[in-house]
Amino acid sequence: MPSLRRITPDLLLGRLDGIAAALESRSGTLLLLGLGSVGADLGRLDAHSDLDFFVVVEPAWKTEYVQSVHWLEQAAPLAFHFQNTADGRKALFEDGILAEYAVFTPDELSNATCAGGRVIWARPGQPVPALRERPAPAPVSLDPASLDWQVNEALTNLLVGLHREARGEKLSAQRFVQGYAVDRVLTIASLLFEGDAGQRDPFAPERRAEVRFPTLAADFAAMMPGYGHTRAAAQAILNWLRVHAPVPAGLTRELDRLLAGVEVEHPRPPVNW
Repeated sequence: MPSLRRITPDLLLGRLDGIAAALESRSGTLLLLGLGSVGADLGRLDAHSDLDFFVVVEPAWKTEYVQSVHWLEQAAPLAFHFQNTADGRKALFEDGILAEYAVFTPDELSNATCAGGRVIWARPGQPVPALRERPAPAPVSLDPASLDWQVNEALTNLLVGLHREARGEKLSAQRFVQGYAVDRVLTIASLLFEGDAGQRDPFAPERRAEVRFPTLAADFAAMMPGYGHTRAAAQAILNWLRVHAPVPAGLTRELDRLLAGVEVEHPRPPVNW
């Protein structure tokens, strides 16, 4: 039986280098910036980190790089992806690495805000604008009224939350799973059961939830069992989503793996003799 290998910082950085190589080989690309733990804060990088990055392209190419993932698949096969904002996507590689990225033009990058940016690759002669080192405002979702968007966002909330729980960030994990993902569940229930005649508060999806969704309310205790019980909450939410909405196989397969505590086998790098 082959030995199983966890995601490592070297694997994450190698994947980022693979993305850089893919961009370098393609037309219209200018710059790749790593952010956060794959940016200037490399000391935080660990087995539960994801890849956050900005891609900068010529204006005429922006739509192509937002809507297509061929360039990303050039680095490694994808299990799942969806466009979560007007500028970017979330994508899960088959080996379990999660990426969240945005595509900007040079002018748009000048107005972008981020934390811990680091140049991974730049086309020769491409100037790098000074980034505003402060947390970015929450990106505007692409289509929050879409059932697919809500389901995919809920599932990626579970994925991030489970990794943070495994790292020991129990409070952050609780918020991602028992807060953000549950908000998505409430919106999904509104889309499925209420239609246009619903009483949803667009600013507070939890308002009147027990009255609006009496059947769902019976699951609230399992979905929100409290601090330190995030894995059980994630399982309950995943079970509910599987019953009530179409879920992408690649993403749910990774969630099942995390919930079962099974490590994934990663290809070993070639040996140069």
